[in-house]
Amino acid sequence: MPRRLNSFAFLAALSTLFARPAAADEVRDRLHRQSQELLDAIATGSTAVWQKYLDADARFIDESGKVMNGKQMIEEIRPLPAGVSGKIEATNYDAVVHGDVAVATYVDDEHENYHGHELHCQYRTTQTWLKKGDDWKLVGAQVLAIRTDPPAVSLPAAQLDAYCGRYALTPEIAYEIRRKGEGLEGQQTGRKPEELRAEAPDVLFVPGRPRYRYLLSRDGGGKVTGLIQRREAWDLVWKRSPEGK
Repeated sequence: MPRRLNSFAFLAALSTLFARPAAADEVRDRLHRQSQELLDAIATGSTAVWQKYLDADARFIDESGKVMNGKQMIEEIRPLPAGVSGKIEATNYDAVVHGDVAVATYVDDEHENYHGHELHCQYRTTQTWLKKGDDWKLVGAQVLAIRTDPPAVSLPAAQLDAYCGRYALTPEIAYEIRRKGEGLEGQQTGRKPEELRAEAPDVLFVPGRPRYRYLLSRDGGGKVTGLIQRREAWDLVWKRSPEGK
């Protein structure tokens, strides 16, 4: 009898062990479907879907940083205006279930037609879901815009040459711009060189760092006098060193 009981206990433990991933997968698939329904409702302006899944005490942070509760978020849902159409797909979906709480993250892949012009944007959304009875309610979400590199342009060689030089932030920290082949590279004191590309005249960027820009400043005569490293809306101003220093 003890041996038989031990066998039953072992089988029960195995069934519990294998049931957990299956249950988690089921919840993840359900939340993925609900998230897609919420995204579809944005284009159609269907507030009913948001009222169904969004908890009244939820907190929603959009890509601009605006914080809204459930009621305020629902008030933002409106049909797209005339001349605008599109679809958002929840891609790269992942969710981890912790009992009655689930944390999900995915990429909003948005394709929009704006008066005949095609636009493509992506956002990273992170959500917190809470199980209430048989329902899963969205209690928190934050959306971040996924930045990408801007298109690069070609500038005349003479203009690239004018950017080359040493720009000092402090006596110990400088940023040097120099030619490399047909383009430019920059290097900050104590760091590795990095490729520089032009977004526009006097506006440079480093591929893979879309939050940063390097702006060249000029005096009244048009001579390059400094470098502004713009980090989002914050600037670091580097002063051009005299030639040879």
